[in-house]
Amino acid sequence: MSTPTYDVLIVGGGVSGTALLYELARYTDLKALGLVEKYDHVAIVNSHGRNNSQTIHCGDIETNYTLEKAKVTKRTAGMVVNFATKLAPEQRDKIVYQYPKMVLGVGETECDFLRQRFTKFQELFPKMRLLERDDIAELEPKLVEGRRPEEPIVAMGSTDEYTAVNYTTLSEAFVEQAQQSAQEKGMACDVHLSTAVESITQGEDKLFRVKTPNKGTLTARYVVVSAGGHSLLFAHKMGYGLDKSCLPMAGSFYFTPQVLNGKVYTVQNENLPFAAVHGDPDVLVEGKTRFGPTALMLPLLERYNGKTFFEFLKVLRLDRNVIKALWDLMKVRDIRRYIFKNFLFEVPVLRERLFLKDIKKIVPSLTAQDVTFAKGFGGVRPQLIDKEKQKLVMGEAKINPGTGIVFNMTPSPGGTSCLGNAEKDMYLAQEFLGCNVDKEAFERDLLSGEIPLTDLERPEAHSLM
Repeated sequence: MSTPTYDVLIVGGGVSGTALLYELARYTDLKALGLVEKYDHVAIVNSHGRNNSQTIHCGDIETNYTLEKAKVTKRTAGMVVNFATKLAPEQRDKIVYQYPKMVLGVGETECDFLRQRFTKFQELFPKMRLLERDDIAELEPKLVEGRRPEEPIVAMGSTDEYTAVNYTTLSEAFVEQAQQSAQEKGMACDVHLSTAVESITQGEDKLFRVKTPNKGTLTARYVVVSAGGHSLLFAHKMGYGLDKSCLPMAGSFYFTPQVLNGKVYTVQNENLPFAAVHGDPDVLVEGKTRFGPTALMLPLLERYNGKTFFEFLKVLRLDRNVIKALWDLMKVRDIRRYIFKNFLFEVPVLRERLFLKDIKKIVPSLTAQDVTFAKGFGGVRPQLIDKEKQKLVMGEAKINPGTGIVFNMTPSPGGTSCLGNAEKDMYLAQEFLGCNVDKEAFERDLLSGEIPLTDLERPEAHSLM
């Protein structure tokens, strides 16, 4: 059976790619959509629950978020919750989960910081509470148990929100809803699983040709590549984004017995571009608390796929500018110590005792015997380097040469922002293809009264032309 020339073809079936498929099918009048994914199931690489913290990031307990960034992240997080909670309860309950959440401050400096932050952020997050020691003990007794009475602690958080998500089941729902909407409209909506992409080229007729080993060559008027670090690889092959390099950052996790009722974050070190350690219930593993992540530079585009080593070498594009950017990072004492410590976190036998020191800040009564390395858990995030500026590009990045193809790189919180990023790509596709977008239905379904952004360029997202 021959495939049509797609109006939009999406490369990558993670949560970002499937979110875009859903939005295009549900809210546009395009006639033919396609998605290709090299594995036999959607969302089983970085979007899989083993490989991320399963968190809906809102910007309330993530202390590295500015107020402006939190406003946008809260909006996109709300879109995920609005989508999931409109599904049937039995499906919703496999996608989003309600747990208490808080960020814990330990010591006078962190406590003062959180009190000031609460005053600044409470209008944006009206459900958030400032939690003193007794409040903390009521919600999370293990945070207080075994802690010195004179040690100052305070927290801010909430108890009645959806805070966790299984991004694989979310992606499955996106595909299901996309195909249902497409069927109702008479729209083609093909999902090609177990279909790797060998190359992407654009002909003189302006059509893109996506070559695959098993489905032949697929043609499309517009292409969106949402394939993690591989997005930059495809961009480089087409001559785009050559001033960018990819530095994959791997994260590992540790399990303990269930010592927390909800998510507990810690105050971010402002000198570190990496997530501070936190503890979470695991939606895939009952009776455990998962702590992490660690952060380690890893020469792979996929954590457990050694074949991606050579692909890493291609996207690294090592030269003096990349070396200069890495050298500048290593000159920062906190980053230097952090990188060395996280390298030791990967050393068997030693790692559990070392990581215990970090998580005792959250749960003082834990012992080394309580901590086990979460084997097989932890993914890779594509951290971009701007070679011209010789520095890291923080947050999501987009390469849009204006030729009808877009390349997305979405490290954390890319999962939370999946529908917000898809919104941007939907409007970029509208601008290029001239299709219509049902904005009223979009806002009714996903925004639920939130004021829509007029400027789709998110503050923490970088458009790399």
